[in-house]
Amino acid sequence: MAIEVRLDLMLARRKLRLTELSERVGIAVTNLSLLKTGKVKAIRFSTLEALCRELGCQPGDLLEFVPGRAGTVGGREER
Repeated sequence: MAIEVRLDLMLARRKLRLTELSERVGIAVTNLSLLKTGKVKAIRFSTLEALCRELGCQPGDLLEFVPGRAGTVGGREER
């Protein structure tokens, strides 16, 4: 996917564990783990807002566009 999630980097910078972040934002550890590993196709703005609030960061600190990496939508390649 052309968008990479950098949650692991932000957790390391803030010296937080996934379980602690989960408790603070009220999102299941399983869902945060899927987000952290890049196995999700979408994120709600409310989730992004909660993560940014707790981590003291901007959405761009959590998400990065990687040029040249094609993603897929509905089984077909994105461009």
